[in-house]
Amino acid sequence: MKLSLKWLSSLVDLSDLSTEEIISKMLKAGFEIEEVNQIGVGDKLVVGKVIECEDHPDSDHLHITKTDIGSEVLDIVCGASNCREGLKVIVALEGCQLPLGTIKKSKIRGVESNGMLCSLKELGISEDLLQEDSASHNGIEELNDEFEIGETNILEKLGYKDTVLEVSIYANRPDCLSMFGMAKEMAAILDRKCNLPDYEGSSDIGEKTELKVNSKSENCPIYMGKIINKLTLKESPLWLQERLRSNGIKVINNLVDISNYVMLETGQPLHFFDLKAIPNKEITVIDDYEKEYTALDGISYKIEKGDLIISSNNQPIAIGGVMGGDGSKILEDTTGIIIESASFNYAQIRRTANRLGLQTEAAMRFAKGLEPLAQKRAMDRAVQLLIEYADAEGIEETVSYGKCEYQEVEVKETLSHLNQLIGKEYKMDEVVSIMNRLDFKPEVDGDSFSVKVPSYRANDIKIREDLDEEIIRLSDFDDLPATLPNLQTIGELSKQQTLRRNILDYLTNQGLHEAITYTLRSKEEIDTSALSIGEAIELASPLSDARRYIRADLFSSLLEASSYNRAHSNEDCFLFEISQVYAQDNQQEHLALIASGNLNENKLRHEKVKVDFYVLKGIVYGLLERLGFNSKRLSLEVSDNENLHPYRQAKLFLDKKDLGIIGQIHPTLAKKNKINETYYCELNLDLLNESKVAEVKAKEINKYPTVNRDLAIIVDRDIEAASLIKSCLKSGGNILQSVKVFDIYQGEGIANDKKSVALSLDFESNQRTLTTQEVQEAFDKIVSNLNKEFNAEMR
Repeated sequence: MKLSLKWLSSLVDLSDLSTEEIISKMLKAGFEIEEVNQIGVGDKLVVGKVIECEDHPDSDHLHITKTDIGSEVLDIVCGASNCREGLKVIVALEGCQLPLGTIKKSKIRGVESNGMLCSLKELGISEDLLQEDSASHNGIEELNDEFEIGETNILEKLGYKDTVLEVSIYANRPDCLSMFGMAKEMAAILDRKCNLPDYEGSSDIGEKTELKVNSKSENCPIYMGKIINKLTLKESPLWLQERLRSNGIKVINNLVDISNYVMLETGQPLHFFDLKAIPNKEITVIDDYEKEYTALDGISYKIEKGDLIISSNNQPIAIGGVMGGDGSKILEDTTGIIIESASFNYAQIRRTANRLGLQTEAAMRFAKGLEPLAQKRAMDRAVQLLIEYADAEGIEETVSYGKCEYQEVEVKETLSHLNQLIGKEYKMDEVVSIMNRLDFKPEVDGDSFSVKVPSYRANDIKIREDLDEEIIRLSDFDDLPATLPNLQTIGELSKQQTLRRNILDYLTNQGLHEAITYTLRSKEEIDTSALSIGEAIELASPLSDARRYIRADLFSSLLEASSYNRAHSNEDCFLFEISQVYAQDNQQEHLALIASGNLNENKLRHEKVKVDFYVLKGIVYGLLERLGFNSKRLSLEVSDNENLHPYRQAKLFLDKKDLGIIGQIHPTLAKKNKINETYYCELNLDLLNESKVAEVKAKEINKYPTVNRDLAIIVDRDIEAASLIKSCLKSGGNILQSVKVFDIYQGEGIANDKKSVALSLDFESNQRTLTTQEVQEAFDKIVSNLNKEFNAEMR
């Protein structure tokens, strides 16, 4: 937001404050000042008249002039093409500080020069702000007869002398995107009167009209229109031009200037259509137009479904809330206009403006959100100014689609809660004073006070803490005492935080590295999933198509990270990530692991452990056991995710509840991402967090020996090894400590529908040395039960 201090001073008395003091008070009230810009620079400027102008003998473009400045005649060398005898000019005297440097006496190709004849550009005026016919575009500025020789207040008289602050406006303060809003804010900060013009009800005039307005989009709930049949197109008054220039807006003519000026004053963008361009006097807002359209800047833009289009007779005449159309703009022969004042959905305007790359002043304001009563107020002000400065006649009544049903918001607070929260003993009189300065209409009832929030703060003030913030903001921050917060919390980790830390410790100890990847993904990446929790959420206003969706799982993120590592020659890539994932009406916390290459390698001994399904499964099972989830509670089932290898993937269950998925990334997908054989696992941490955890206990090393027996059996091919292990543990009693599969054979000597499974059984007691008979009895029982349950045969 560009804030002209000269303009602001006309609304709030700032005469006793320096620029530095104004900035200091704004900073204390919570505003950020990004830049301080001076419009028009030059401390030793005077009006002069060229009384002689001759060509320089040693140059093809320089002129030697004698310039009368009233007190004396100066010899000045000038290179401007429009320099000539009789011209009134701006003279920068010796010692004048200009943006290009300090003016000094000098000799230019042997001729003495005692100053400089200036263009406005050389005085720090942006070329964009100059009039189309200004000589300063290509030469020195030519002053008219209103200027007297020797006069020094040149920049002020031209309307180019001002200090402009670049103020950062937060999303919750769209009211401060208007000069009236900033004036009210400054008046509240300084506790001074705000002198706004009286314009309320100015548009409540007009004869019966044939104009019809309509909206076919829910993103345009209010659309107001008004016809003015007769206007005079001319130059705007100097004060209005000056205020537009201070905001970086080019001066064009009184009609265009008034529409821009009302937007700057009220914060509500308006649009004036040439009445001749809409002969049927009908305007409809639509959002299903999908063609190229040429806007006011002469550029064609691709309009997509959802973009708000202002149409007439089924033809577009403007891009709603962003930019007008080339075919309905104000021209030199315009004598009548239709005024548009509308309410557009801020999110839709932001989407359209971002996609088209049209960050106009209007789009910026619509995208922040407008106050509920802004449309009527802007219409009132526009009609008032058009009558005064454009000789408006033939005014017709205002027509409207939709109406504002705003009801004043009431917010209540207590003095005791305010003081407890802030840590300062405010008096009720102080609170009431601040509320009155904000025009909040306070009412006091004992310890309580309530306020009626004005419409221009309706987007910001909703709860009592908002009132507390306003009181802090407008009282001196430096007066707030240093107090400790009264917290009713215990300093310990939550169950979820503890789980996260334990996972982090275990996996990093296993040699994995934590990855933190970007949450937003493209449509293709969202569709490439492994453990998606549902339909991904599409952003209302994405930065780009590559960042359009919030991820519903972590698969594509770690796949991208693995591809990045492979591209940078990191063949052994072991990563994990813990993050929230989101879907429509769903949210979970997930853990994902991705692994490729060698888990560890000893090149001296030529030993290495290459990652495969079982290596990653072992890491995951080890993690779960460390967290208190015994392997007996875990089970695997074959899965069919299209992004994983069809024969090397499985669903992982905890207490028969779906915990996650583990498997090899599909070779086709791996090739597409230029990675080698890679394995992936993703778990739902919310399920772990909700599940009962067995206490993880440490036990001393058993001092009694372990007895190992191997068992090879022939069973049907479709029998899972996990079922065999489960049966062994059930039959072996307390002395059977572990069962491991160490070989599976299918081939010569074994029937085609059979397989040989070799198991290693460890028997052990922590109380005594086991006898041969005890071990044999347990072993025989295991074999017997395997035969009964699976028709297993000993090899």
